Amino acid sequence: MEIRSYINNDVLPVLPNYPIKMIAGMFSSCTNSHIPVVEENKLLGNISEEDMQAFDPDKRVSDYLYALDLFFVTEKTLWVDVLEAFARNNANVMPVLDSDGNYLGFYDLVDIVGIFKDTPFLNESGGVLVIEKGKADYSFSEIAQIVESNDGRLLGAFISDLENDRVQVTLKIASSGLNEILQTFRRYNYQVISEAEDDRYIESLRQRSDYLRRYLDI
Repeated sequence: MEIRSYINNDVLPVLPNYPIKMIAGMFSSCTNSHIPVVEENKLLGNISEEDMQAFDPDKRVSDYLYALDLFFVTEKTLWVDVLEAFARNNANVMPVLDSDGNYLGFYDLVDIVGIFKDTPFLNESGGVLVIEKGKADYSFSEIAQIVESNDGRLLGAFISDLENDRVQVTLKIASSGLNEILQTFRRYNYQVISEAEDDRYIESLRQRSDYLRRYLDI
């Protein structure tokens, strides 16, 4: 899925010589968790609104380069990995760099969540299964083979829980023979954690996505 069209420049990056009081004003007029700091088109890091509260307003960004959070993605990073980067860095702004490390702009979390909301995983009709197996024993190729060998079509799959040596995988399946797929998973020693709650589960995911988008728009 192409996401480079979502690169945003509504909030310009700041330079190291900008005064902290100016950065405070920028944060007050936007909902960004971070603002990128760039010098000669190279990302130095990201100044967070939370950290800035402890900075001396009469000093400059250059006085606090040690406190910047350094995170980014590239223009070739897949949207799922971009979403993971947002979660890992507790941010709603994600700087984007080109292959030479030049700053291009940033992704907004609202836009990336919107991409997930529009995927077939949420929009196509089908059944949802949550299966579990040992971390060393499962494979996505085996999961896909089980679904397809029973005339099912795998619309999406992701690891929804990972604890100790057990992995839970959530599947969205288009099939009229979901029971046969369930029985095959059990024969392959997968534990079926939940089944047949497809409509409510998908609607819950869709509602959570809508809620997150509304929350981030506040």
